[in-house]
Order: sequence, then C-alpha cells, then structure tokens
Amino acid sequence: MPRVSQQQTDQNRIAIEKASARLFREKGLAGVSVAEVMAAAGLTHGGFYGHFSSKEGLAAVACSKAFESSGERWNRRFAELPDAAARRRAYVEGYLAPATRDRPGSSCAAAALAGDVARAEPQAPVRPAYLAGVKGMAARLAAVQPDTTPNPEQQALADLALLVGALLLSRATKGDAISDEILSSARAALLRNTESTT
Repeated sequence: MPRVSQQQTDQNRIAIEKASARLFREKGLAGVSVAEVMAAAGLTHGGFYGHFSSKEGLAAVACSKAFESSGERWNRRFAELPDAAARRRAYVEGYLAPATRDRPGSSCAAAALAGDVARAEPQAPVRPAYLAGVKGMAARLAAVQPDTTPNPEQQALADLALLVGALLLSRATKGDAISDEILSSARAALLRNTESTT
C-alpha cells in the first residue's frame, strides 16, 4: 500500500479539524463520535489516530480552530469598517442575528460549547482552548468599545456575557416568539449602551 504524502496528510488533518469544529458546535462534544468526524472529513475511522491521540485532544484543537476562524472572519469584516462604533454595531448585529442562532455549526464556539466545557473535567484539554478563545473574544470586544467607555475591558466582559447568554437562550427557545425577542432585546440593549457612551 503506497504511503500518503506529507501534503495529503496535512490536508487530511485540516479536513478533520474543520469537520470536528463544525460538528462539535452543532452537536456538542459528547454528541459526536470519532467515526462521525472522520466520515464528515471524507476519511476512514482507522486514520484518526494517525492525527490525534484521543477525541479529547481533537476537541481542544477543534475548539481552538473554531475560535480562530471566527476571529479571522471578524478581523476581515472589521477591516472594511471605518471605526470602533461601526465595528461594535456590526459585531452585535451579526452575532445576535437569527441566522447565527440557526447555524450553530458555523457560529460562535463560546455559545456552542459553553455547557460542554462547564461540565468537562478540570484537566480536560478543551478547557484551556476554550478559555483562550473567550479571552480573545473579550479582547476583540474591548478594542471596539467607544473611546468614551470608562473601562473598556470591563464593558467588553459585560457585552460578551450578554451576547453569549442571549444566543444560548434564543437557541434553547427556538420555535417560540420569545427566541427572536431575546435576540432583539439583547441587540437593542447593547446598541443602546454604545449610543449612550458616544
């Protein structure tokens, strides 16, 4: 049997990371099997351990990749906008949109994985990956606070809590009118905070 080239091995690993980042956000860490990840990546189950030593190790990498890809998308979007106020508005409106609620596999890892990470063992590899991702989100939010915000880091944490909490609640109540009301109310509160500090 011919050996797989290093380039193909790298491509396979990227496919596994991408598939797992999506599936873990859609179904949770416990809701996805290694076989399911490998099938979604277009690979056989047996090849998994050539890339990762455990599902827990993959979960940490997938979590990091999910936060990283989200950060890259926001950085590209922010580069198109003129100032911090426009960036914050875009972030709030994009994050608290019904489309974001309805696509957990391609949206925020902080909301999608919060419950799983909270229940994970203290030494679980996903915990530091999740923590780094949340800190990155907080830093991104601090950078888009209005110049007049007295403590941008503190306000960023409050914004983060409202964003993630609203997204979680809207997903948990999807199908009822309150789901959209949660999104719109949180959006209005966050944007009102922006207007009151400018």
